[in-house]
Amino acid sequence: MVVIFAFSSIPSNSMPSFDIWDTLIKKGGHFIGYGLLAISYLFWIGKNVCRSVVIALLLAIVYAASDEIHQTLVSGRNGSILDVLIDGGGALTALWIFSKTRLFGEA
Repeated sequence: MVVIFAFSSIPSNSMPSFDIWDTLIKKGGHFIGYGLLAISYLFWIGKNVCRSVVIALLLAIVYAASDEIHQTLVSGRNGSILDVLIDGGGALTALWIFSKTRLFGEA
């Protein structure tokens, strides 16, 4: 969460540009970052499989929305519903992959 907040605090004129890859790298970062956050939430919440996954997903989406609100306060940045959807998609994908590849009893 601290890393996400730190990146969100960078003013737009200080953000690096990756030329043609810019959108893919930045949106991919959103997708992966929130996937990792959701898995972290899952470990923090505990072992109740279905309920834990839903709570982890909701927490990741709420944090994504709050991060977009935070970005509206940063010079040259704006909040985006599309970014919340990408973040939520990353969280959902990571939780789905985790549920298919790992026994929840060990989580």
